[in-house]
Amino acid sequence: MDIKRVATDAVNETIVMTVVHMDYKGQVAKRINEKMPLATVKGFRKGQVPKDLVEKQYGKAIKQEEVKKVVDLALERFVQSERLNLLGTPLAKENENFDWDAEELTFEYEIGLVPNFEIDLEAKNNIVKYIVTADDKLIDGQVERIQKQFGKAIPQDKVDADSDLTGTFSNEEKGIDNTTTISVSTFNKKAGDKFIGKKVGDVVTVSTKGLFEDDHQLMDYLKVSHDDVHGLDVEVNFTIEAINGAELAELNQELFDKLFGEGKVASLEDLKAKIKEDAEAQFAQQADQKLLLDVQDFLIENTKFDLPAEFLKKWLQTVGEKKLSAEEAEVEYARSEKGLRFQLIEGKAMAQSNIQITFEDLKAFTTNAIRQQMAQFGQTNPTDEEVQGIVARVLSNQEEVKRLSEQVVAEKLLEVFKEKANPTTKEVTYEEFIAASYGE
Repeated sequence: MDIKRVATDAVNETIVMTVVHMDYKGQVAKRINEKMPLATVKGFRKGQVPKDLVEKQYGKAIKQEEVKKVVDLALERFVQSERLNLLGTPLAKENENFDWDAEELTFEYEIGLVPNFEIDLEAKNNIVKYIVTADDKLIDGQVERIQKQFGKAIPQDKVDADSDLTGTFSNEEKGIDNTTTISVSTFNKKAGDKFIGKKVGDVVTVSTKGLFEDDHQLMDYLKVSHDDVHGLDVEVNFTIEAINGAELAELNQELFDKLFGEGKVASLEDLKAKIKEDAEAQFAQQADQKLLLDVQDFLIENTKFDLPAEFLKKWLQTVGEKKLSAEEAEVEYARSEKGLRFQLIEGKAMAQSNIQITFEDLKAFTTNAIRQQMAQFGQTNPTDEEVQGIVARVLSNQEEVKRLSEQVVAEKLLEVFKEKANPTTKEVTYEEFIAASYGE
């Protein structure tokens, strides 16, 4: 057998395999001999069919099966021996006039290669690392929300600007159907004004675009996924099921202990300090996520390399349970190209910065995530035994391991980007951060 690579360009090649009779004749003869006792041909008793008739009836199919086995194995070994870094998997070139009776059988496979490129993590850029602070307006608003949440609900006949509404958001096309309680003041002013004067049973139609100050609130109130949050622009109906005003709860030690545990908060000043601390910790995570996305966009824009685009479009038509048309593959490639480019850049950045993920890294990250999640549900002091039991169960799930590993990689890369990219630091309020993030 002869195997060679024929380059089309830097990222596209063809593997050409020439198979001769000696490569498969022994296995074909063996299969024919095994078939003879079982062969049935009209006019002959089972097991008494002459060999030439068995070959005539079954030989072509057996030959094709055995040649395919030879070719598949040789292709796999060749890719390994050549240490080819492939995108997708080899695609057999179709040949409608293929001659199975030829002395030499030639098979061709298209392959797409990972491009060679360099990245400059220290290139000049205009990336900003935001330090998001909780200002007095945000803190005072959160204090009021706490007082309303733990205060006494007072039923109202119609909606006013301070009302709390219980109702259902719905949009059949997007599968939105979520019952929630929300304050009129949570909406932007234009949307909130639509509710003023409405009664129980009324249906108010609002647009999701700019419905809230922070698009992420769509996840809380409409239960849409994070992938759908930004750019979602559809109309949703809100059916009003209850209208309540609120008698604000008194800010006393009983409320403080209920919220944070006995003795941890003892005054309004302590409460505001706690709100500020918790809010800014959350904002720091959002700011890090924006920084990561901004660095991704910068690297994708400024790291130039070719992809085997046409090969990948053809390959996309062959993978998955549902085969794609050429048009569908074109759309899918356009949708996934940016992600693929960053995946390659990410791998290069990891190698360049010698980033490696160990099981201990994964375990520590998972432990911290579990503790944070438990704290959100009021379990502020779980035992190590409880936490590690949950961690062990989570890490026994391969899908969770994959998902968490990606988060660990992102976290490590973020630290590299902070150091290498040397972004400009800027302190902003949360409102200013939202405006910088989403142009709102």
